[in-house]
Amino acid sequence: MNIVELPAFIDMHAHFREPGYEYKETIETGLNCAQKGGFGAVCAMPNTNPVCDNIDTLSYILEKAKGHKCKLYPVCAVTKNLNTNKLVDFEALAKAGAVAFSNDGLPILNHSVFYKALKSGYLILSHCEDETREVQWQCEIFEELVMEGFSPRLHFCHISKKASLEIIRKAKARGLKITCESAPHYFTFTNENITDTGVFKMNPPLGDECDKQAVIEAVKDGTIDTISTDHAPHGNDEKLLPYDKSPNGITGLETAFSLAYGQFGLNKTIELMSLNPSKILGIKNDKKVKFDLDAPWQVKGAEFASKCKVTPYEGMILKGVKIDD
Repeated sequence: MNIVELPAFIDMHAHFREPGYEYKETIETGLNCAQKGGFGAVCAMPNTNPVCDNIDTLSYILEKAKGHKCKLYPVCAVTKNLNTNKLVDFEALAKAGAVAFSNDGLPILNHSVFYKALKSGYLILSHCEDETREVQWQCEIFEELVMEGFSPRLHFCHISKKASLEIIRKAKARGLKITCESAPHYFTFTNENITDTGVFKMNPPLGDECDKQAVIEAVKDGTIDTISTDHAPHGNDEKLLPYDKSPNGITGLETAFSLAYGQFGLNKTIELMSLNPSKILGIKNDKKVKFDLDAPWQVKGAEFASKCKVTPYEGMILKGVKIDD
């Protein structure tokens, strides 16, 4: 046994599906699996139905999460309904409890809209789908705003490709205070793992071995600031559809720590899953969790607290078992 007390983890990127898609996940089941995975706080993305772009939906989400041991921090949309060019009321939503803003699900492709969003000074979590191309022009807009005397805040979600990481590394070397995350599936799998079903289907899609190794190196050298889960559950039947018909997204909250710990060791994992997310989000992280670092466990989706029991990690033997509080 090797029991240690750790600062609880903070996930900057998860999807709890409620309101609107409760058959995939609810706020309660999402927080339950976050707690099971050792998380003390989770940022919930806004691509719900209705979209979390207004105070009523934001208040509903906060009310549903009230009293849970794992704290939910809502992320609101950048633009109304995610698919318009009209910016939300950043100030009002931030005062009502939004910790950041993201068009997760539908990336912002209008350069002018992105410029205005960054100019607001609120934390923008950028969801890129044409990843490298979007990272490039968004870094350019960030630099333009800095040169104009503004203080933009930009965090890139789920970076998965070597070319994207090279752009971010160079931007940081020029002194741009941008941050970015990757997720465990990008340093665990490659596109060689993809099967005929949607079990390994996600967006951005899995890259090749060079991309995987680039993610690992970028964690080690500090280019990647946080490890997030991009926990994106779906109905079990949906994920088992043929690959081209299955939706993007996998579960991640219950496996993230063990995967990161196994790849990077304890100190780096705590830095990227606890300390850095706390700094970037500007939230206190005073919760503690206990793990037996030497205890092995086998991933069994049927035992997940998430509603989604389909996982690409099925059957893997990992180390690091949370001791129930």
